[in-house]
Amino acid sequence: MSIRAKQSLLLGICLIAVIATLLAPRIPQDPAYHLFADQNSFLSIPNALNVLTNLIFAWIGIEGLYRLQRAGELQILDRFRIAYQTFFISLVLISAGSMYYHWSPDNLSLAWDRVAMTVSFMSFFAILLAERVSLRAARMLFPALLCAGIASIAYWYYSEINERGDLRFYALIQYLTVLCIPLLMTLFEDRYTRASDIWWLLAWYLVSKLCEIYDREIYQWLVLISGHSLKHIASGIAGLVFLRHLRYRTRLTQ
Repeated sequence: MSIRAKQSLLLGICLIAVIATLLAPRIPQDPAYHLFADQNSFLSIPNALNVLTNLIFAWIGIEGLYRLQRAGELQILDRFRIAYQTFFISLVLISAGSMYYHWSPDNLSLAWDRVAMTVSFMSFFAILLAERVSLRAARMLFPALLCAGIASIAYWYYSEINERGDLRFYALIQYLTVLCIPLLMTLFEDRYTRASDIWWLLAWYLVSKLCEIYDREIYQWLVLISGHSLKHIASGIAGLVFLRHLRYRTRLTQ
């Protein structure tokens, strides 16, 4: 396939996903989502492990920002440095937002948590676009991608307070990104070594989603830690894989 054909295929899939989302029925937030299996407190911290396991995101985000400031530490596209900075800042914000949410679970705190997550998804997607498809296009789309992600959360929260909860557009942002990553990896040329790292990142993300789904079952099995806490750890490992990818890869093409 030509580059133009590959780009058209990617764009077509995105358009189909958007149309399917518009045609789908509303998806309200399940109130039971806030009822996590492990609700134990520690040192006056409610839902302690669900709160404290978010520190992994702060660690990776701060380390990533630190290494970005040191010449040669991370192999990035310097003309798109803002996207890498945004990604690592979003990890710090995820840590803060998710700690806030698990300290006091409700739709408002969840909205702040999800804003940080969508910024992370969109900045990571923009980085892959820049590295594999077109730096120029990624730079042009980056502000729109961030705005679309944040708008999906604003729309969801507005719909919830008006008793017409609708998660469709947040789901689109999250799952379309996850779908497009393997397409980008498969269709477009590797420009760096260690491409397998991105597949490992995806694998850890899928592990995190399984841990989230089976929160209660995992807690009943392991007793000491719940699936949701393990979700944070698995997601953090995915971020760590990407940081190591940026540290140790080398450029294949100019």
